[in-house]
Amino acid sequence: MPEEKSRQPIERVSIIVSRGSLDGVYPGLIMANGARMEGIEASLFFTFFGLDAIINKRLDHLKVATVGNPAMHMPTLLGALPGMSAFATFMMKKEMGKLDIPPVREFLETIHDAGGEIYGCKASVDMFHLKKEDFIPQVDDIITVGEFYEKSAGAQIIFT
Repeated sequence: MPEEKSRQPIERVSIIVSRGSLDGVYPGLIMANGARMEGIEASLFFTFFGLDAIINKRLDHLKVATVGNPAMHMPTLLGALPGMSAFATFMMKKEMGKLDIPPVREFLETIHDAGGEIYGCKASVDMFHLKKEDFIPQVDDIITVGEFYEKSAGAQIIFT
């Protein structure tokens, strides 16, 4: 029987958030918060539509994606009905509230206050014609992919 490698504890995680829907943002926030609670260094890298979670004017208006979302377990046509996204968003927020999971803005503040790092992707910021002022104050910097990899040296990289 071959020798098992001894397991090393995770010391650092870098989490990439690329989707801007409520159901696309929360997994990264939950993982980053959990890491910080366990004493693991954590950084969040928001790219493409994931930037909506850190844009000051948009983050309080994230919705659950109901169209084309197989996890909704309903036909796409039903998900496209007026009000379905709002209803799904309401229900998800209600259930998360029961579990004491905070709203996105508060969650980002908590993660940042706990030492988590928050970055925006420079290429996406440039593509969407955004400026540093468009983002919440907890955004540590707007960085390139190369800088993200430098900062992630030795980390477990998680794509949500």
